[in-house]
Order: sequence, then C-alpha cells, then structure tokens
Amino acid sequence: MRNKNMVVIVLVVLLVLAFGYIGYGKYFDWKQDQELSIYQQGAQLGYEQAIGQLAQMAAQCQQVPITYENQTINVIAVECLQQA
Repeated sequence: MRNKNMVVIVLVVLLVLAFGYIGYGKYFDWKQDQELSIYQQGAQLGYEQAIGQLAQMAAQCQQVPITYENQTINVIAVECLQQA
C-alpha cells in the first residue's frame, strides 16, 4: 500500500511539473508575440510619420533630401516645378 501511494505521489509531481513546463512555454510564446506586436506597431508609426513629414515638406515647395545607405536624392513636388 505504501509503494502504491508513493507511485501516485511521484506521478502527481511529474504531472504538475509537466503542466508547469508547458504553461511556461505558452507564457513565453505569448510574451514574445506581444513584444513583436509592439515593435511592429512602433515601426509602422515611424514609417507613417516619416512619409507624412516628407509629403508636408514637399508640398511647401521645399527640396527634401532623402538618404538611403550612401545615396542621397532631393525630392520636390511636381506642382512646384510646374509653377516655376
């Protein structure tokens, strides 16, 4: 009878450990998904603000320099060129 109780206790402990391990994995995945979502939202907001600022400056007939890696170009609204 004592051995039977010991086996049940060991199985219950192993079951609790297994649930804990699985729960930790699920929590870690959920936390990582949340952080990725926040990062993507921040990147999207940055892109929107950059494009908005670019369009706003170009609409005021200002040349807007855009640099990518080692290349720089100047952007100006077509309407401003037609006025000149």
